[in-house]
Amino acid sequence: MRIVGLALLLLGLACLRPTAGLGQAPEKPVGPEDDADKPLPNFRRPADEAELRRWLQNMAWHHRFSVPEMTAATGLSSEKITAALERFEIRPDNRPRRPADGPLMVLPYPGGRHPRIGFLEGAIRPQRETKFSAFLPWDKAGYVVVDVPEAIWLANATGRELLYLAHTHIPTMWDRKGVELEKLEWQRTDDGLLTIERQLPNRVKFGAKVTPGKEAIRMELWLTNGTDKTLRGLAVQNCVMLKGAPGFAQTTNENKEDHPPYSTCRSAQRDRWIITAWEPCQRVWANSDCPCMHSDPKFPDCPPGETRRLRGWLSFYEGQDIEAEIARIESTGWRK
Repeated sequence: MRIVGLALLLLGLACLRPTAGLGQAPEKPVGPEDDADKPLPNFRRPADEAELRRWLQNMAWHHRFSVPEMTAATGLSSEKITAALERFEIRPDNRPRRPADGPLMVLPYPGGRHPRIGFLEGAIRPQRETKFSAFLPWDKAGYVVVDVPEAIWLANATGRELLYLAHTHIPTMWDRKGVELEKLEWQRTDDGLLTIERQLPNRVKFGAKVTPGKEAIRMELWLTNGTDKTLRGLAVQNCVMLKGAPGFAQTTNENKEDHPPYSTCRSAQRDRWIITAWEPCQRVWANSDCPCMHSDPKFPDCPPGETRRLRGWLSFYEGQDIEAEIARIESTGWRK
């Protein structure tokens, strides 16, 4: 994993601010990896026909990717992508309809299209295993990309360091040791639930669960300490990126309102809202350049052998009384 240079490290973290602050044999990678002037490829090649079909359905039907974006996500040529779309009969005119009375739709984010508009230098080679898309109930093509987690910080003797980061920006503790983490994928059940877990080299394990419902998407992050020391300062960043959400993707924070632990973003008419929260929350903030919104939590200190959990919420509201909607959300008891 490449570090972009010392100058980039001095830019500040922005969307990583301190929380105190597939059918053919594999092809060769796209682009020469030994050319320092060109970026490393950042695709995930499908392992087989079934996996290729699933990802093409995801990209073409739901995320409405172009063929070049599907190529960027899979590493397959545009000719092979086009042939596979025809072979699997994946077309805009046979896109499945979303049930009106069904749960909100969530899907693994395929990569290939950067989920940010700006501050791209702060999210180089974003990895898709932490990212899922939550589709807007009022716009079948609109979605937000949720990074859960984007980052996990860990306190150490001199301050703190990154235990995990879902893209390249500043070095993690594993980058400093020359350790490359395994690429993972979300596991998706028939009812739409998403789960993932990662075992780190130091025997710390963490994972996420995303459960879509009719009124909200409930999220959980957990971390298990497999070391012999208590883990402290486990600050987390969970990012909701708005690039794919029409009406919410302006590069400004003027459309954001903080109601801790809730971070909200409103439409220009103030009649539609995106709402997210995590518990326990340590900080609510937004980045106008991405643009994105955050309700960032912190794991309690975690002794050896123990597990700590965080709860998260994401919902969409049509109306103008955001305070009343937040009160209604609170009444669900989701934080308990």
